[in-house]
Amino acid sequence: MNVKTKGYLLGAIAAATYGMNPLFALPLYESGMNADSVLFFRYLFAIPVLGCMLKARGRNFRLQRKEIVPLMVMGLLVALSSLALFQSYNYMEAGIASTLLFVYPIMVALIMTVLFKEKISFQTLLCILLALTGIGLLYKGGDGTTLNLTGILLVMVSALSYAIYIVSVNRPILKDIATLKLTFYVLLFGVSLFFIRVDFGQSLCVPQAWYLWGNLVALAVFPTAISFFCTTLAIQYIGSTPTAILGALEPLTAVFFGVTVFGEILTFRLGCGIVLIILAVTLIVAGNSITPYLIRFRKLFPKLPFRK
Repeated sequence: MNVKTKGYLLGAIAAATYGMNPLFALPLYESGMNADSVLFFRYLFAIPVLGCMLKARGRNFRLQRKEIVPLMVMGLLVALSSLALFQSYNYMEAGIASTLLFVYPIMVALIMTVLFKEKISFQTLLCILLALTGIGLLYKGGDGTTLNLTGILLVMVSALSYAIYIVSVNRPILKDIATLKLTFYVLLFGVSLFFIRVDFGQSLCVPQAWYLWGNLVALAVFPTAISFFCTTLAIQYIGSTPTAILGALEPLTAVFFGVTVFGEILTFRLGCGIVLIILAVTLIVAGNSITPYLIRFRKLFPKLPFRK
């Protein structure tokens, strides 16, 4: 398996596991836990998992002095993204929040274009358009209700924080840090935000039912340890923008669990949305091999001269 194939596979795994957030978080909310407590346990339980993985691969925990501050910033960015997203669940349905969150690939593309002069290809624009259209079809709204402004702002903060993380983690200072070590310290510095927000443990909400601890462990393993590790590795293999576009699989995961776990009906509209997302992901994975055909198709529709 070549490097690019590994990158696309890891990006898909990262997106799919991150899409499991509502599956494990919502039962904890229903039991009375708040977002800060859920996220504190989520990060806290993920840290030893990554620590064991780090030791099992013979890695050390040492950092260079110049790496500490960037890792602290990355940790706070990831924590802020998680906090804003989980807080948004209190103002709108989790599925809608996951749908709105997908603006982050556009933010990544814009940041890469404006700050790092990366050219956005026709293929990338087409993939983003297809993915956004597909995500829009996955949203089952239509009852005329207005989305909560606070919820929208929280999701936008989450998307922007995550976009900045995706771009920054591929910069020279962080790119040379081993992926497991980077992810370990991102979560270690990130958990400090939630520890402060629960008043250093004084206002921490603890699950009352034994089975809810399973939800916290699942949150720590799948959408945290596995997702962030695979995201960081995918960015190093294929870059920030393709990894972000593969994030279209996140709401697809939500639809999958909605149909298989919660008994939702797979409608024609949802089917069309799924097809468009899979098409977008296929195009971005196809890479340069399909670009000449897209350019040839574009030339079939030349721009007409402007006439006054």
